[in-house]
Amino acid sequence: MATYMNHFKFLQTISFVYVLVTVKNVTGSSVSHDEECSALFQFKQTIIHQDNVACAALGSQAFYSWNPSFDCCSWEGVTCSNDHDQYGHVIGLDLSKRSLCGHINSNSTLFNLVHLQTLNLSMNDFRESQIPSEIARLKQLRSLDLSESGFSGQIPNEISQLMHLSSLDLSWNSLKLHSRSLKNLVQNLTGLEMLHVSGVDISSSVPHFLANFSSLRSIKLRNCLLKNDFPAAIFELPKLQVLNLADNINLTGSFPEFQMNSLLEEVILFSTGFFGIIPESISYLKHLTVLSLTECSFSGPIPGSLSNLTQLTVLALGHNKFTGSVPSLDSLLKLDVLELNGNRFEKGRFPNWLGKLTKLSALFLCEMNINDEIPPFLANLTKLSIIEMWKNSLIGRIPSWLFNSTQLTDLDLTANQLQGPIPNTFSNFKSLQSLNLAINNFSGRVELDMFLGLNKLQSLSLGYNQISLVPTNNYTSTTLPELNRLFLSSCNLKEFPAFLRFQNKMDTLLLDQNNIHGLVPVWIWNNSRETLELINLSFNSITGFDQHPHFLPWTNLEVIYLNNNQLQGQLPIPPQSTVIYFVSHNNLTGEIPPSICELKSLQVLDLSFNNMSGTLPSCLGILCNSLMALKLRRNNFHGNMMNAFLTGGPLTKLDLSENRFTGQLPRSLTNCTNLEILSLEDNSFHDTFPSWLGTLSNLQVLVLRSNKLYGPIQGSTAVSLQFPKLRIIDLSNNNFSGQLHQNYFQTWHAMRSANLGISSVMKSNISSKNVNTNLTYSVTLIHKGVRTEYYRILTIDMSIDLSCNHFEGEIPQSLQDLRGLQALNLSNNNFTGHVLPTLGNLENLEALDLSRNKLSGEIPQQLVQLGYLSIFNVSFNHLDGHIPQGKQFDTFENDSYEGNPRLCGQPLSKKCQYSKVSTLPPTSNVSESLLPSERIDWIIILCGVGSGLAVGIVIGSILYTRYSDRFTKRMDRWVRPLRNTRRN
Repeated sequence: MATYMNHFKFLQTISFVYVLVTVKNVTGSSVSHDEECSALFQFKQTIIHQDNVACAALGSQAFYSWNPSFDCCSWEGVTCSNDHDQYGHVIGLDLSKRSLCGHINSNSTLFNLVHLQTLNLSMNDFRESQIPSEIARLKQLRSLDLSESGFSGQIPNEISQLMHLSSLDLSWNSLKLHSRSLKNLVQNLTGLEMLHVSGVDISSSVPHFLANFSSLRSIKLRNCLLKNDFPAAIFELPKLQVLNLADNINLTGSFPEFQMNSLLEEVILFSTGFFGIIPESISYLKHLTVLSLTECSFSGPIPGSLSNLTQLTVLALGHNKFTGSVPSLDSLLKLDVLELNGNRFEKGRFPNWLGKLTKLSALFLCEMNINDEIPPFLANLTKLSIIEMWKNSLIGRIPSWLFNSTQLTDLDLTANQLQGPIPNTFSNFKSLQSLNLAINNFSGRVELDMFLGLNKLQSLSLGYNQISLVPTNNYTSTTLPELNRLFLSSCNLKEFPAFLRFQNKMDTLLLDQNNIHGLVPVWIWNNSRETLELINLSFNSITGFDQHPHFLPWTNLEVIYLNNNQLQGQLPIPPQSTVIYFVSHNNLTGEIPPSICELKSLQVLDLSFNNMSGTLPSCLGILCNSLMALKLRRNNFHGNMMNAFLTGGPLTKLDLSENRFTGQLPRSLTNCTNLEILSLEDNSFHDTFPSWLGTLSNLQVLVLRSNKLYGPIQGSTAVSLQFPKLRIIDLSNNNFSGQLHQNYFQTWHAMRSANLGISSVMKSNISSKNVNTNLTYSVTLIHKGVRTEYYRILTIDMSIDLSCNHFEGEIPQSLQDLRGLQALNLSNNNFTGHVLPTLGNLENLEALDLSRNKLSGEIPQQLVQLGYLSIFNVSFNHLDGHIPQGKQFDTFENDSYEGNPRLCGQPLSKKCQYSKVSTLPPTSNVSESLLPSERIDWIIILCGVGSGLAVGIVIGSILYTRYSDRFTKRMDRWVRPLRNTRRN
């Protein structure tokens, strides 16, 4: 019995130990308070003992109160549970904003704090760290905040195992969620109240089940690369107060019909794809304080019910498609920011209810179609610190009351029609940080002194007015403002303003279109050496640089405009940070130095219109694999063109025209799959027609004029998509010969549509770290025998020029399919046969030149249908018969038809002779007097005789209408349209 009892007690002890271990494993109570304090102290040691001395110093300061002589629950940032008047477990750790840096790895003792309920490491710098998967050990976490702490890499899936989380903030880290979607991350976190992952690369849709997370109060998913449609039901979550989806351009959605009792306070959707109307039911959002919808696609009228949202402090509706007029918002008395920029409002004046919004501090009314003076009732807005009204039609002068608003920090009236002098009372704006008055009609002398005393001024823009800026020497380096941006274009400056020598923080300097002569002063090299990003000195008379360095010294310079000056000597080499380099229209000489190829960031290089010479460096072809545009036009370069283009490069425009290049066209051009414009005219290339360029699916403009290209044009029908986007082609002044196949033009699909659509300017976007601009294209074409520079190429421009070659045979019938064609020049060839009547189907044709060929027959009457035709030339052919009359043909002069001795009719002096048919009876004297014999068609007479009196009366009426101008002076002559004009 005793043995049995001993066995029973042993089993009982084992069972107790098992239960105890199980409970400890479940609750994590295996970590004692002392062990938690030890884990915290070891975590501190790993942070302050870093290789980085600065990190170690900051870490030591942050943990100043962490003295091991005291219990860790007394340390700053540490929270412990209260367990019977004794310190319990560590349940909270807040080390936010402590300037911590270094790295946290999977071995960190931080993850031994298994009782933690809140962990906040935000606003530190753990940039060498990923979020360790060991975070799954902190199963009691309710709140996790790692925002703005420099974490990177993939978000571990283990976060989805923290089932008790009510607050998750991973915002503004270099984190990614590519391998797992947002759905997988949050689907188990059903108790979430705050979901903040702004700035994290999620690249997925927003899961629909979030609409079932009834505890959600705040959702911030800004700039997450979200896509597809946003579930509208999320707007109806019962506790939701904040919804921020901004900066997700591929995220679409629309507003639902809002319900009463909504708690929404902030709806921030700017820079998304949201669309549709704002429903009147938005008035139910009684708690709404922020409504930000800028740069979306909302449309329709702005609902008047917005005036019921009396708690609004921010209303931003700019850059949408709203129409009509802005309803009265005079009840929004708490409004602090109002932005209505860039919509499609009706032209009008300032709404007078603006004067009642007396708490406004920021007013944005740009591109509002306002045609008015700046009204006096805006003087009521005494708290305004920001006023932006650029790009309207504001007239009159700057009102005097504005100068009482001495608290202004930002005033932007750019691109209006304001006039008069710029008052010197701007010197009273001691708080002014940005002043932009450019592109108006201001006039008179402007003393620079008034701005140099504004110590807080960072941006000054006075360019493109009619002012004369008076420089000054009445300053000291200690009183000058530290400018970031200076825009003094077209201000009649004759020298570099001397105060610039003390500016060390500028990022943008615009001094173009002045009268600055001579050398750039040497002190300019020391100014803003590390901050300058854009400098524009174009359209001056600058001859060079004092103590010219081989490399321009600004280390972060991205955009340089030196074009249209008188620069001499060799090409200055910009820094390796350069993205755009314009140095065209100067007097530069010498060769292109190979060091230009070291500019790996360069996207645009324009050396056109200089006197540079030599052969191109072999590395230039490789540079084209990073360039978007290379322009070397009108220099003296010779030799072979570079031939090192690699597949898939970004090159969209290549212009080597007006040089002395020789040899064959490089076949590696077929690798430039993004090429849109290729201009090689006025060289000495010796090759056959490059039909192999037809494989470039983006090529739109091809200009090979005035080279030594020869032979027939073959091969273009062998590929189904030859030149599919070609809209402009110029092969004139070469030695091409042979016949053009009748189906030759059938693959030129871009010219086949007669519907030209909306005209826009052909351009490419150039972007980098600090640059985001559009590069517009230009091209030189021969228009009516005159070389014409088109500084903008419209997307509706379509032309073919095959003139001055040796083509023969008939004009291809397939030309009739190019219904979008606007200009066709086949002159100075050996074409035979007739003028195609089907050319009358080219309804957009504006210029047609078939002169100096061997065409015969009549000019087709169908060409009269060409209502836009302003240039027509068929001179020096073998044409005969009547010249068509009516519409545009009444505007063409003799030189359009000379050299065709058998043509007759207006405008030629030669009358058309009509032979009488012998079978016709003689006409009476009355008939002769009413219908002159030389103008009566014998077919009409024959029909009249055989059809009876009724038909004769009808025909007589028609004839009278047709020829009545023979008896009266025509007062409504066709007006010849202006030549060389283009439809909008």
